[in-house]
Amino acid sequence: MSNTPDTDIAVRAYVEAHRAAFLDDLAEWLRIPSVSADPARADDVRRSAEWLAASLTATGFPVVETWPTAGAPAVFAEWPSDDPDAPTVLVYGHHDVQPAAREDGWHTEPFEPTVKDGRLYARGAADDKGQVFFHTLGVRAHLAATGRTAPAVNLKLIVEGEEESGSPHFAELIRAHADRLACDTVIVSDTGMWSEDTPTVCTGMRGLADCQIDLHGPDQDIHSGSFGGAVPNPATEAARLAAALHDADRRVAIPGFYDGVVELTDRERELFAELPFDEGAWLRSAHSHATLGEAGHTTLERIWARPTAEVNGIGGGYQGPGGKTIVPSYAQLKLSFRLVAGQDADKVELAVREWVAARIPDGIRHEITFGNATRPCLTPLDHPALQSLARAMERAFGTKIRFTREGGSGPAADLQDVLGAPVLFLGISVPSDGWHAPNEKVELDLLLKGAETAAYLWGELTQNRPV
Repeated sequence: MSNTPDTDIAVRAYVEAHRAAFLDDLAEWLRIPSVSADPARADDVRRSAEWLAASLTATGFPVVETWPTAGAPAVFAEWPSDDPDAPTVLVYGHHDVQPAAREDGWHTEPFEPTVKDGRLYARGAADDKGQVFFHTLGVRAHLAATGRTAPAVNLKLIVEGEEESGSPHFAELIRAHADRLACDTVIVSDTGMWSEDTPTVCTGMRGLADCQIDLHGPDQDIHSGSFGGAVPNPATEAARLAAALHDADRRVAIPGFYDGVVELTDRERELFAELPFDEGAWLRSAHSHATLGEAGHTTLERIWARPTAEVNGIGGGYQGPGGKTIVPSYAQLKLSFRLVAGQDADKVELAVREWVAARIPDGIRHEITFGNATRPCLTPLDHPALQSLARAMERAFGTKIRFTREGGSGPAADLQDVLGAPVLFLGISVPSDGWHAPNEKVELDLLLKGAETAAYLWGELTQNRPV
């Protein structure tokens, strides 16, 4: 069935009619304290997966499975379309949550959902149980409004249980089940919008690489009067490395660091500039007093679309009260690199290793330890699936949809790399929702707009098929 005004009216009517039951069910799920970072909550994380699996079965998904990992379980569901030419869509989210306790500053019990002034307060309300769960209402509204008995797309869900612990087993899980997860498009519902008044679609996330550099000089701390200025000082070399990380324009000075970077298009820069960005308010949220970064780029461009290098920590030598005139035997530098589309984490690691080795003088031993990298992901503005999502959101919100990116990192790139499908971000959370903070909440009207968007999206995606 094609998209019509009558379809939209039917979707909205269904969502409103089932609002109370939907929220009751969501509250039941939110009461499960599925804190993946706490070993004592392992049974609760498992119970959360089982609850979701039962709910997806009740929704109508004919295939629902709980997939074990070396850590917490994930939930997979599949609902094939009755159209043999239908595209396949995979929705990603997570059912684990951050730790929370009343004494952290919550006004209510974090695992006892409370509705007040049109908001639902609970740990996981926005991140991410609420945004996972609106898909159950969305698919039911889609079926009711179109008269279908199966979705217009082959619909799959993968909901992991360890995202809040860094997704340590997720890449391995999707590689092991790549055939079951195969799709044409990935929808990530673990993100947000610019604001309630400015609904947006995120088009990409930065990747992340980080390392620790350990510098060893003398075999022990030695007297700076007897030996200082005549032997290499590891603390000085750590400071020299940190100082050399950027050039005068605040660009990363590591040779080869920018190789492959996908530059912003003029259109993307125009779209970023359209957003109602209040730099003063942003600075207050950053608890900073000035902006500073790569020359030639705005603040939003810097945090969304440019690669960075940051000194996360530096130390060595005496740190106590007063002075201690030594050449320390050891120093340490911690660095992180946010990566953008086109950068390869392995090549960045090699470039960093070569840069450090070239700058370390004789007499200093060093080791560099890198953590697990997260890849960047980006879907071009003109991608048909992205345009489908924007149209679906416009129908739900009744206003122009703008585009953003995310400065942080997540598992979306693993889905893109392993499955070879574009990643789209359907999130309705707003900055005031307080992810990871006390009094996390979700705006109920936006949550239902998410369900409405999902209901429209499955039909919109079928319009992209070649004729």
